[in-house]
Amino acid sequence: MTRRAAVLGKPVSHSLSPVLHNAGYAAAGLTGWSYTAIECAEADLPAFVAGLDAEWAGLSLTMPLKEVGLAVATAVSPIAAAVGAANTLVHQPDGSWRADNTDVPGMVAALREAGITAVSRVAVLGAGGTARAAVAAAAQLGAESVIVYARRAEAIDELRPVADALGVPLAGAGWPAAEECARADVVISTVPKGVADHLQVPWRAKTVLFDALYDPWPTPLAASAQRAGNRIVSGLDLLLNQALGQFEQFTGVAAPVEAMRGALRDARRR
Repeated sequence: MTRRAAVLGKPVSHSLSPVLHNAGYAAAGLTGWSYTAIECAEADLPAFVAGLDAEWAGLSLTMPLKEVGLAVATAVSPIAAAVGAANTLVHQPDGSWRADNTDVPGMVAALREAGITAVSRVAVLGAGGTARAAVAAAAQLGAESVIVYARRAEAIDELRPVADALGVPLAGAGWPAAEECARADVVISTVPKGVADHLQVPWRAKTVLFDALYDPWPTPLAASAQRAGNRIVSGLDLLLNQALGQFEQFTGVAAPVEAMRGALRDARRR
């Protein structure tokens, strides 16, 4: 039986998700499976999802669809509900859709691969959709406090219900104070390309930087941390780990991790 999946967003042509998932299908022997990238705006998502037939196993959602993705689902996982965003829609046997968020466990897994098993203080740069996942990841790693540096105070206020739902204390600070972020054990940068380029961060030796970007790489922020000898986690680490969770939910089989990691590495070399 032919089975299909795709990543949806706008823009989406740059996505490496098809590389990851199709490599996984090949390695797992899922010969009838295919995964594509489809341009889709927020207003178009409900009708698009409603028109999909039983061939479709699941959808990956990227910006700007992570919040509206909750609205098209009949069931929502606890973590997606707490974060208020979904990056995964899984087609159920009865034809309905279940929303989940694999960004959160993906962040946790990527940090654990870097040797982080527990944290006390986490700093988050930015307060958008990815910052929601960062706050949740901090909570799962046992953070005692999270400080968010953002350009808009109201954006920080929008994160407070997420932190409250997850039981993690949240503080906010303006963007001019962002260079103080290295006081934390882990810094998670969720801002778009270019926003953090000017920061002159006095890195501490034990601080780990998780920069959710991967193109271009290294970012100026990541390069400054590398020069200081700090451990770095990149957006590619997140991309891989969140995709592993999606792959398993879509297919019902264990993700071939090394095959998917190798495909991602090869794609970045081209």
